[in-house]
Amino acid sequence: MKTRRITYRIYPNKTQSDKLHWARKMHGELYNAAVANRRTQYKQFGHSVDYFEQQNCLPEFKKVWIEYAELGSQTLQATLKRVDLAFQRFFKGLGKYPKFKAKRRYAGWTYPGKASWKVHSNGQNGHLELRDLGVKLQIRGKARTWGTPTTCTICLRNGKWYASITVQCEPNRATNTGSIGIDLGCKEAITLSTGEKIAKPSFIKEGQAKVKAASKRLRRKRAPNRNKKIKGSSRWKKERRRVSKLQSKVARQREDWLHKTTSDIVGGNSLIAGEQLNVKGMTSKAKKGKRKKQKAGLNRSILDVGFATIGQLLDYKAAESGGFYVESPTQKLKPTQRCTKCWELTPKTLADRVHICANPDCNHVEDRDVNAAQVNETWARGLERTSLDVESPSATACGSMRQLGTLKRQKQRLQRSKSL
Repeated sequence: MKTRRITYRIYPNKTQSDKLHWARKMHGELYNAAVANRRTQYKQFGHSVDYFEQQNCLPEFKKVWIEYAELGSQTLQATLKRVDLAFQRFFKGLGKYPKFKAKRRYAGWTYPGKASWKVHSNGQNGHLELRDLGVKLQIRGKARTWGTPTTCTICLRNGKWYASITVQCEPNRATNTGSIGIDLGCKEAITLSTGEKIAKPSFIKEGQAKVKAASKRLRRKRAPNRNKKIKGSSRWKKERRRVSKLQSKVARQREDWLHKTTSDIVGGNSLIAGEQLNVKGMTSKAKKGKRKKQKAGLNRSILDVGFATIGQLLDYKAAESGGFYVESPTQKLKPTQRCTKCWELTPKTLADRVHICANPDCNHVEDRDVNAAQVNETWARGLERTSLDVESPSATACGSMRQLGTLKRQKQRLQRSKSL
């Protein structure tokens, strides 16, 4: 059994919406109270408060603040767990010291168990019952694979309510027995080893232009300044909501395009070969004195395509279909410089868009990106043949592509650990 998350849109009426806003406000105040309690205890008494101490204080807390008696105990514990996770990230050096959250910045709350909620649906539309709030909400959405609901998170985004439900299920996908290599780029988002090129969708550029224009209008409005005790004007608030709405639309369009594209690739191939990319390093800021504007534009192009997301989507979708997704060691293999025919290296610059093999016995000519995708596929097929030679005939005969894919991923992780 695997865990999958499905997000549904909630359509509350006026009374239900007021109830949801009230619950969000109460959970936000509890979050801030828990942060304040940890700060005060450590600064004044040198005592480090942990999650279990705050959890055990909830019964007495609800006696003093009787408003919280209506909310479910598990949801309040989940809010305290958020505080604990924020401090754990800080202690590990993964984040900054937790701050208080304003009401408009607190997204929602979570039901970690099944005691206070129930979903009446078979995966497509339905109703969501929140027993602690006494509301039954209409939800719309469609799950690709439905199973046993386990947790539910209610959140508010750009004035719209959503329910994110996790389910335990057995996902499966239809696929073919083919193999393919991919190469990611900024001009052409995805280049396949077959020669097909998938361009970056035009709506991303159009959406970014609208966001840029709206952001420019926002900067002309009177923004809030806490140091000078200046409140944001009503026009600034209205324009800020407009910018947030445009940004959310671009993000949803990009996510939809990524899911559809990766599903098409997985649907026709059980072996997919990509490349290891250090996206965080590739999108780092330019050093002092370098071309900052050019580097910022390159970073934006990389993030628009979603280099890291494509690999993650292909990985779990290939596993669902019984195939496997592998990534070639880019720094050692050098797909853009290597010839897919003779395996010789031919140095190139970014301006060289055609691969012309430097080996006089080969002289292979191919598009640069197509050649790189073919190199990735050839490397993955060689890895597959090596694994099949090592496997015994009985193990290979009774093993499915899913088992073979698990073996390849284990070997790939071992190779990564050795290279580090």
